[in-house]
Amino acid sequence: MPTTEQLLSMYERMLLIRRMEERLSADYAAGKLPGAVHLYIGQEAVAVGVCAQLTDRDWITSTHRGHGHFLAKGGDPKAMMAEIWGKRTGICRGMGGSMHVADLSKGILGANGIVAGGIAIATGAAFGARLDGDGRVAVAFFGDGAANQGVFMETLNVSTLWGLPVVFLCEYNHFCEFTPSETVTAGQISDRARAFGMPCAVVDGNDVVEVWRAAGEAVERARGGGGPSFIEAKTYRIQGHLEAEAVILDGKYREEAEIEEWRRRDPIDRLREHLSAAGACDDDGFAEIESRVSGAVEEAAAFAAEGEPADPELAFDLMFVGQRP
Repeated sequence: MPTTEQLLSMYERMLLIRRMEERLSADYAAGKLPGAVHLYIGQEAVAVGVCAQLTDRDWITSTHRGHGHFLAKGGDPKAMMAEIWGKRTGICRGMGGSMHVADLSKGILGANGIVAGGIAIATGAAFGARLDGDGRVAVAFFGDGAANQGVFMETLNVSTLWGLPVVFLCEYNHFCEFTPSETVTAGQISDRARAFGMPCAVVDGNDVVEVWRAAGEAVERARGGGGPSFIEAKTYRIQGHLEAEAVILDGKYREEAEIEEWRRRDPIDRLREHLSAAGACDDDGFAEIESRVSGAVEEAAAFAAEGEPADPELAFDLMFVGQRP
């Protein structure tokens, strides 16, 4: 069981993710963002529970829904916000945007707009760690839709054969973009890893303690030379696939009653109730945490708003080297 200090830290990190995402939702609705955003609201316990078991030296790869992973791993909220706003002060100088936030100094190898794109990157990082013998671990975050890509089976195979220090973390949020997962995914995703003899765990992804415990076992196994593990965290995507959903969709693919049912399982509320019942934090303490988080979000938003737009000339250095007209 995590200590009270660890639980309070995880609560604050989860709340930071939630408030940042809520601010981005509002900024998008106000027309302030230059591109689409895919929000992580409802899934905070997964990223935070896993990353609480990692160090800055360990690697993670993320998805198009990557803000939560970035912040859970210790990424700078100001640099992330500026990146999403397309500013030079962004973590990728404003040239990556929402789906490509990365920070190698924190072990964040990057979000990825390609579904399942991060799985092979994490496996490659784990192979490098095994060759170096430096004790690093790589975690690949991916969704249930990504589990249907061929690269998933390929990396399960090679990581098992080579005993790589990698944790495959499937965030089963019940949707593949606009399609309910059960209509396009046969069987249990965790059984695919079991077929390779890989240690597996299926956990409540809205219970940060349960995620933390499973991640701790998997990370310890990988760090100790025990090879890869697979964790399937059952959670739910409260927001739509992307914030522009209402503009591009004709009709609904889920009912409001379903969303409300999952809101009642909110991972942040659940942890707050646990902390309150245990006498670890009172209303004043929670208010203090909320104040710190709100201040960090406002500071990040102001930093983004004040920044200069990204320099388009960077394209000739980052993508079209030697092709300047």
